[in-house]
Amino acid sequence: MNQIVLTLIIPAYNEKKSIAKIIEEVKKKVKYQKQIIVIDDFSNDGTTDIIKNLKGIDKSIFHQKNLGKGAAIKSAIPFIKGDLVAIQDADLEYDPEDLNKLINKIISGSTNVVYGSRVLNKNRYNINGFISNFRIFGNHVLTIISNFLNNQNLTDAHTCYKVFRKNIFLKLNPQENDFAFCPEVTTKLSLLSEKIIEIPISYKGRNIKEGKKIRFKDALKALITIIKYRWG
Repeated sequence: MNQIVLTLIIPAYNEKKSIAKIIEEVKKKVKYQKQIIVIDDFSNDGTTDIIKNLKGIDKSIFHQKNLGKGAAIKSAIPFIKGDLVAIQDADLEYDPEDLNKLINKIISGSTNVVYGSRVLNKNRYNINGFISNFRIFGNHVLTIISNFLNNQNLTDAHTCYKVFRKNIFLKLNPQENDFAFCPEVTTKLSLLSEKIIEIPISYKGRNIKEGKKIRFKDALKALITIIKYRWG
């Protein structure tokens, strides 16, 4: 079991307050052998210099202009060496300790893909981690639509925490450059008839002033992306 290697892809854009901390937590809390790939998406707040001076990163990639989360993930693909691939945001909204549960589910042979759900087995409208009921409602509606169009039964389709077997992740061949990465891969997994298992995770959201980057326009783009890859 300990021979399993996890490649952690960590996109970062203007995360100087958290980037060092999240790398430290990943190294300390994820109990498997790790390959850590950090992609700086042309930060302008000092994040770039912090990444350059951090120890314990296996591969650092620096974009020459801001391209988006999906583009950062795509930049990491040629360097993936792990048996499993996980996406980790550079903020502190998600706890890397939870990744162990997701990895264990794949190793057990139950599935090739696991999502960490922020709302599974919970009353989603009574979760302190979300910063507003509006965001909870938006996430709920998008998940319902995604499930309907993709014939899935997820509770949190747009979670950051997604873990894949490497061969499945590479088969997805992601194309989107922004937050549409999430609906793109979820739709493509449906087209491949890959079962997605969800595991409950903790979550501590932040607001725009604290650095939250996703906006209402990204919700609209998510719907367009599902249709694009479902029937495009």
